[in-house]
Order: sequence, then C-alpha cells, then structure tokens
Amino acid sequence: MKLVLVDDDETLIRTLSRRLEQQGHQVQSFSQPQSPQALVDCQADCYLLDLRFGPQSGLDFITPLRQALPHCRILLLTGFASIATAVQAVKAGADDYLTKPLDFALLKSALEGEPLPEQSSGLLSPEQLEWGHIQRVLEQQQGNVSQTAKLLNMHRRTLQRKLQKHRP
Repeated sequence: MKLVLVDDDETLIRTLSRRLEQQGHQVQSFSQPQSPQALVDCQADCYLLDLRFGPQSGLDFITPLRQALPHCRILLLTGFASIATAVQAVKAGADDYLTKPLDFALLKSALEGEPLPEQSSGLLSPEQLEWGHIQRVLEQQQGNVSQTAKLLNMHRRTLQRKLQKHRP
C-alpha cells in the first residue's frame, strides 16, 4: 500500500514511516506546508493528515483529495481532538479521525478499513470536555472569539489564553 504522511512533527513522521515500511508499505512524507495538488499528485492509497499542519489544516486537504481520488483512504490525525473537528473531517470525506498519541494497532485497523475498536475507558477528562465544548461554540460563531467568550460567560482574554495554550 502506498501511504502519504503529512505532519509537522518530524519525530512522528520518522517513527511512523519506519514502522509502516517494516509492515511492507511504501511511505512518502511531508513535514513542510504543501498544496493540495502536490498531495493529489502522489496518487497514494491512503493519506494520514495532521489536523494542525503548521499554518495549514489537514481539513483543507480532505475535499480535494476525496474529489481527485475517491477510493483512497483519508485519516485525520490530531493531538487536539474535538467533536467539532471530527464532524468537519467526516463531512469533508475523511474515513477516520484518530487522536495522538497513536496506538499502532488502531492505526493498522484504520489503514485496512476495519472497524475501529471502542476506546478502553470511553471517558473524557474534564479538560477534554471543556476543549470540545469551546471548539463547538467557536465553530458555531464562525471563529468569532469575542462572541464565543460572551456565550461561554468568560472574559475574551481568558478564552484567547485557553485557545493559545492548545496550539502546537
């Protein structure tokens, strides 16, 4: 299987590339900003896209890839999971949404198109719940931080600090 990895974490790229190549996959990786067309030109069977790829978003690559290569698998990887971005990814055409740190067995299942097993605990931490709620409200307000802060009943600067804290 030909795979394309798009992530700004070079350590993750090296580690994943090595493990996937040991499994017999051909891997091409990108750690610098790319155009969607550059990824389409790779003609891979599967794309692993980082949600936050430097100044870009992996979400921006999903639709062009899906249109040009309707049979490829598209997996979105993120260390900043939220329900809002998961919904966006699936609506855009992603096949799976995986959180970092990656469980390699889970990644293998996703690459092969097998149903993903349920999370072992299934419970989110209070920080994860808060982050997901903030992201949902922020998306509903089309990214307007002031309006989101007002709806969340918090000071705008407090919300900006929380958002900044989760940036890569």
